Amino acid sequence: MHALSIPTWIIHVSSVIEWIAAIWLIWNYGEVTGNRTWWALSLGMLPALISAMCACTWHYFDNSECLEWMVTLQATMTLVGNFTLWAAAWLIWRSTQPQKAVESDPTEIIASKQ
Repeated sequence: MHALSIPTWIIHVSSVIEWIAAIWLIWNYGEVTGNRTWWALSLGMLPALISAMCACTWHYFDNSECLEWMVTLQATMTLVGNFTLWAAAWLIWRSTQPQKAVESDPTEIIASKQ
């Protein structure tokens, strides 16, 4: 646990706590607004949380060589998290766009005029 200074540990741990709080708040915002695309954002944040927890775990064990696979896992989760956050942001953006009117069947229009 000597790999990081106390101020650095404070930043690492508080960042993980903030990320957990943000996931929870975004999930609740989705419930309150009834817009489930916000749930996608909170779920899309989970890989980044896993990445942060990998970093904290690896540092906690003094950057042990037997845990080097965690560095690879952290990098992978960061990459996956970037894509899941992008996808969630796109879903939120798409949910704000006006819905195109569905064109009626021409036979229905003719039938309604008679």
